[in-house]
Amino acid sequence: QVQLVESGGGLVQPGGSLRLSCAASGFTFSSFPMSWVRQAPGKGVEWVSDINSGGSRTYYADSVKGRFTISRDNAKNTVFLQMDNLEPEDTAVYYCANPHTGKPGGQGTQVTVSS
Repeated sequence: QVQLVESGGGLVQPGGSLRLSCAASGFTFSSFPMSWVRQAPGKGVEWVSDINSGGSRTYYADSVKGRFTISRDNAKNTVFLQMDNLEPEDTAVYYCANPHTGKPGGQGTQVTVSS
């Protein structure tokens, strides 16, 4: 079955950067678009970014456009999220989305932006 393992979160000051990774298994990774979503405390799940199966097309929520960059390595079955110029409003648990359901797929990785 689909397994997604997110990593790379942490505590960072406003304006800082983090790079998240999501290692995928249990499906043909290179055939599926992948997404990052996030859930802030007390809020619902918010879509953050998509990347197509080949990595040539990317899409971003307006709230992160120009600051976040999604990429993937199909040889390593991994999708990344480079997050720059982080803001306190980016504080959330970040997840890869299950490519079959669109819902958070792993345990997530906590990102906290605070001074």
